[in-house]
Amino acid sequence: MCGIVAYIGQREAYPVVLKGLKRLEYRGYDSAGVAIINNGLQVYKRKDKVAALEEYVAGKDMRSHIAIGHTRWATHGEPCDRNAHPHKSGDGKLAMIHNGIIENYVQLKQELLKKGHEFTSDTDTEVLLHFIEEIKKQNQCSLEEALRIALKRVVGAYVIVLLDEDNPDTLIAARKGSPLVIGVGKGEHFLASDASPIIEYTKEVVYVNDYEIAIIKADELILKNISNERQTPYVQKLDLELAAIEKGGYDHFMLKEIFEQPQTIFDSLRGRLDAKNGTLTMGGMREYGEALQNAKRIVIVACGTSWHAGLVAEYMIEELCRIPVEVEYASEFRYRNPVIGEGDVIIAVSQSGETADTLVAIESAKEKGAIILGVCNVVGSSIARLSHAGAYTHAGPEIGVASTKAFTAQLAVLCLIGLKLAEDKGTITQQRFQHLLDELDQIPDKVATALKLDDQVKKIADKYKDARDFLYLGRGYNFPVALEGALKLKEISYIHAEGYPAAEMKHGPIALVDENLPVVIVATKDSYYEKVVSNIQEIKARKGKVIAVVTEGDTTIPPMADDVIFVPAADELVAPIISVIPLQLLAYHIGVLKGFDVDKPRNLAKSVTVE
Repeated sequence: MCGIVAYIGQREAYPVVLKGLKRLEYRGYDSAGVAIINNGLQVYKRKDKVAALEEYVAGKDMRSHIAIGHTRWATHGEPCDRNAHPHKSGDGKLAMIHNGIIENYVQLKQELLKKGHEFTSDTDTEVLLHFIEEIKKQNQCSLEEALRIALKRVVGAYVIVLLDEDNPDTLIAARKGSPLVIGVGKGEHFLASDASPIIEYTKEVVYVNDYEIAIIKADELILKNISNERQTPYVQKLDLELAAIEKGGYDHFMLKEIFEQPQTIFDSLRGRLDAKNGTLTMGGMREYGEALQNAKRIVIVACGTSWHAGLVAEYMIEELCRIPVEVEYASEFRYRNPVIGEGDVIIAVSQSGETADTLVAIESAKEKGAIILGVCNVVGSSIARLSHAGAYTHAGPEIGVASTKAFTAQLAVLCLIGLKLAEDKGTITQQRFQHLLDELDQIPDKVATALKLDDQVKKIADKYKDARDFLYLGRGYNFPVALEGALKLKEISYIHAEGYPAAEMKHGPIALVDENLPVVIVATKDSYYEKVVSNIQEIKARKGKVIAVVTEGDTTIPPMADDVIFVPAADELVAPIISVIPLQLLAYHIGVLKGFDVDKPRNLAKSVTVE
């Protein structure tokens, strides 16, 4: 969740690292810091966002050709200057940055305290650094060897980068569970949590694997495993453009990403869907096609917004393929000793492809003989590499912490997976198959039409921005959309919001309805439509404020509702990709109108790489 950046080469290192930290700030923004070697090891760090660090070091001599930097999402220890990274060793010779959690740090800290170590922070990171320092001194060994010994004792997840005053031409890094990318340039190397700080300088990257240690000089990259065996770095080309990680004239990344959805959905369908010729190609599933057809059960594991996408996929796959589908929170699935059998299919859905709970869940399922199908957005990510098969979503970098375009891209790809599996199994008629291909083909244009509602949604947002609570309702395919709409509002505006199946309202939430409660109802024309109309009448009978998302041409609901948002008509199976758009806009505008930083909502960070 934290962001790490490092550089070694011929450039001035600090500007490279600072720019990288700004690009990684979506991963954490509680505090930030840098370390350089300039007349010895120098560490500068400050609470709050990277801008506070930049202001702090202004005017200082930051000349150096080697630097490490960190932007923090707090786990151990409150956000403050002393808990910010980088941390220094007891002798002041080493500095370290860390993304992850050291689970056995308390035990290690007790051992180190008995040996006379003193700590200046509350972090697990400082404990690990002191542990490495202790091993180095006791064994009179190199820093690389001390790190290797230490990591065999450590329990938890980590990416760490070490800077050594006595070896100012070398960076040492290690990874387990958290992501690390190394950019390879001419006489220089760049390290980061993802590719966004690197793309400006090089498109050649190496993704470091778990239990690997990297020894990096300006002109040399050595990879070893934890047993000290040399590994061959696999250099890949980045398929990413710098413009994709810039705001492009929008006020916020979140708004840019909402408006990118017609293109990102199109990109997710491109090369796979050919509605004109009635064909669907999913190359990433081909090798395991027969095993997928024979699956007795599918389990979708995900977290947050991706879990909501999984809920929609449950409806899709069960309807199209007639295979039982379960949707599990990865964080629960990994701990409850689930029953997984040989040939079960696990679909792991993750924007980053690095979600810690999802990774551990599919590792466990894979060991039990399950087939892993990955659906993620980042090429070369851990989930992509761990999966047997799968599909990328092609949404491009998502910088806003609250996921928007990744969600709709996931829905599009999961629909393709369901359709392809149904075609292969013969559980769908050719007529229905062609109809859904045509419907999917029209989705990018219909999403573009829905985005034209922005000004109208902004007016509705202004009307309800001071509400203390919201209730979101939907039925069938629109129930997960209601959950996602409520989540977006909570994340961005800090307003309490709950999503419910509309029929469940009578089993509790209706007690909340009064003249002050806005109720957002996703009521597009589908097989549940008449039932939802009844739910709206129940709310209005209790003076609730109804904001209805309905299908264009609807004449039944508008007279009942206080505010109406019309979206293009679509088959109910693909309608969630459209109906979620106004809910994303509503959350965005309420957050902005309340004066919040919607790209960096409090307490949240992108890419949850810790439990």
